[in-house]
Amino acid sequence: MRTLRIRTLAGLFAVAAVLSWAGARLWDHVGTLPGVPVAAPIVLALIAVALFATALSLRARLNAQRERSPGAKGVDPLAAARAVVFGQASALVAALVVGMYGGTGLYLVMYDLDQDPRRQQAIYAGLAVVAGVAVIAAALFLERVCRLPEDDDTVPHATPHRR
Repeated sequence: MRTLRIRTLAGLFAVAAVLSWAGARLWDHVGTLPGVPVAAPIVLALIAVALFATALSLRARLNAQRERSPGAKGVDPLAAARAVVFGQASALVAALVVGMYGGTGLYLVMYDLDQDPRRQQAIYAGLAVVAGVAVIAAALFLERVCRLPEDDDTVPHATPHRR
């Protein structure tokens, strides 16, 4: 399983932010810009909490297992792999969502914060960006907790065949 790359997440964020900003600008000129849902930052925050709690639980169980504590409950490798996959998927989606709400929020901040509804939408978008960044941070932490230690002495190095 490959680890998440910050470049991939940053690229997804950048593309989503540019498209969202351009889409918000076009949509606002054509009609009424759709609002940022109040639930967006709440749902993202709940996902971040779930990922962080999972990471802390797995870290404690792995530490107890490594220290051979009496009564230590082992970690099922398949469960750890599923947690990592959930974290990676959450981080990728969060990068898109952060870009989307970041671009929309930037448009709102740049063009019209005089109206109260637009100001509230910009605040909701900003909170969604913060919560999305928390999801990404929690996912990276979870991935780091579940990473297997590398043992260079036992892993044979592949050498290219020469002809």
